[in-house]
Amino acid sequence: MARMFGTDGVRGVAGSPQLDRDLAVALGRAAVRRLGPEILIGRDSRSSGPMLEQALVDGICAEGGTAHLAGIIPTPAVAYLTHTTEADCGIVISASHNPPEYNGIKFFDADGFKLPDAVEDEVQAIVEELRGEEVAAGEAERMADATQRYIDHAVGIAEQRGVSLAGLTIALDCAYGASCETTPAALRALGADLVVINDVFDGEKINVDCGSTHLGPVTELLETSGADLALAHDGDADRLLAVAPGGQVADGDFIIAICALDMQERGVLENDLVVTTVMANLGFTQAMEAAGIVVASTKVGDRYVLQTMREQGGCLGGEQSGHIIFLQHNTTGDGLATAINLLCVIATSGKPLSELMGVMKRYPQSLVNVRVRDKALYGNDEAISEAEMRARERLGGEGRLLVRPSGTEPLIRVMVEATTQQEADEAASEVAAVIADRIGGDSAVS
Repeated sequence: MARMFGTDGVRGVAGSPQLDRDLAVALGRAAVRRLGPEILIGRDSRSSGPMLEQALVDGICAEGGTAHLAGIIPTPAVAYLTHTTEADCGIVISASHNPPEYNGIKFFDADGFKLPDAVEDEVQAIVEELRGEEVAAGEAERMADATQRYIDHAVGIAEQRGVSLAGLTIALDCAYGASCETTPAALRALGADLVVINDVFDGEKINVDCGSTHLGPVTELLETSGADLALAHDGDADRLLAVAPGGQVADGDFIIAICALDMQERGVLENDLVVTTVMANLGFTQAMEAAGIVVASTKVGDRYVLQTMREQGGCLGGEQSGHIIFLQHNTTGDGLATAINLLCVIATSGKPLSELMGVMKRYPQSLVNVRVRDKALYGNDEAISEAEMRARERLGGEGRLLVRPSGTEPLIRVMVEATTQQEADEAASEVAAVIADRIGGDSAVS
């Protein structure tokens, strides 16, 4: 059987063989057998969430475990609550930034960290043994204070620094997802004025033309409201992107750079180290090196960023997508913690986001996603390899090409960085066209 776990748990179209009730029941049973009986479960607002939640509960109870339901709550809240309670394991039902028809099941250990590959493989072996077995309906216990405990924790990040957000007006997009209650409540508790959109739980609209993957609506809100900046989450709120007036986007590279320099100045950037992925912009690396900050680079995936942070003694790391880990605050990417850290820099420096973004120059990038029939076909196609070689030769030493299969969707991602946007766009389009021609599916290039 192929490996069940991707870069961020088990994911697929809800109800399909890749993510049906039977699989969720078996995952619940396997979690008790491998990780322990006390299991905390949270989910985002997707319509398939209750079905998968009940299936997990049934599996957990069938093995004599206890399921504690936190309700609709951000992924980072589950990580935080898992390691601050007596839970043996945390489970999140979410497909993060993916469309509404997808869902996923991901795990945290008792310390709030995502499972290493070896443990995931052990869980999968148990699942393969158990799939297809019927179990009785189980009954869960509900955590009445889960949301408030996470809000209080987030508010404490700023309060410990003595920082108020009074005087800041923020445009916020909650993407109809898990942050609809938590982020507005936390930012208002810190004194910020908010104008908010997409802040109701809606499993049919989650991530659809909104949130951190579609910044148009919140950018428009920023301009019409006259807010100081805009913030946008994805569906499970483990990511955050920001927008300055005029539409200048602060992606994860900018946010990490701004916060790294602030932390270095305050003497809390451990080992003067930040950890990013191979997708980080060249301008980010140059800015950090100029400040005497070491940049460690990993393959794409927050789990690999975290692994390197723990191995090398770092406390800050993340991805260009806005998935950022402040290890002193949480054990995984946390969109609300990211928002509060960024807003604290704005509040204490007195500088607007647009000025803070001057810490780095962004080299032009082009990212093209190619939908494919089978990601496994990518590595064995000679014509694609030749197209990549031609692009690298053309870019020379003044750019780079990165081609990688998505860990969560049937996509091949083509990223090009060059000295001009035209060069980046042309090189990315040429490589993507060859991939689409050779192994593309319907509506291949986006």
